[in-house]
Amino acid sequence: MILLQISATHGPEECGIAAARALHRLLHEAGQCGVDACVLEQVDGASRGTLRSALLSLDGDQAEPLAGRWTGTIQWICASPCRPRHPRKNWFIGVARCAAPAPVLESAIRFEAMRASGPGGQHVNKTASAIRATHLATGISVRVQTERSQHANKRLAIAWIAHRLAEHAEAQDAGLRAQRRQMHHEVERGKPVRIFRGGDFVPD
Repeated sequence: MILLQISATHGPEECGIAAARALHRLLHEAGQCGVDACVLEQVDGASRGTLRSALLSLDGDQAEPLAGRWTGTIQWICASPCRPRHPRKNWFIGVARCAAPAPVLESAIRFEAMRASGPGGQHVNKTASAIRATHLATGISVRVQTERSQHANKRLAIAWIAHRLAEHAEAQDAGLRAQRRQMHHEVERGKPVRIFRGGDFVPD
């Protein structure tokens, strides 16, 4: 499993739009190449349709090459959709690969099955496929309902708890979370790994 973070960095609203469209595009490409992609955490921007950051997992035979195509600086070339007279047409966001956390034993986690809530139609509400997982030693708890099967949600919950535990441990000495924050300051504007153009976010 690979963890990627998409970040609008400290950019303006246009970068938040680019980040949201990049997430949509990445999920689309994952579906096309048979990669199981799941958004674990998402921080929306202040305006509708914008995204400050998203943490997602990629799993499957093509996960590695997909992550490789996206990791780095992403450039969006487009006139500002929210400031029509703004002269700038180049917007930059970052995609970073997060360190793989150490595995967590299932025996260290309490699992509870429950009915999923929210959007998803009839399938999401008829079965108790959602999983709440709580790490017994720390009390860290996550809820996963993105997949239809309880087994798949349980697997994602274990991975998410492992990531949260890694963040918790590294935070004691300015570790993983500080590194993720630092990427906000490290977007290289001159070396994009992907370029997209126009309001439809079409790859160059």
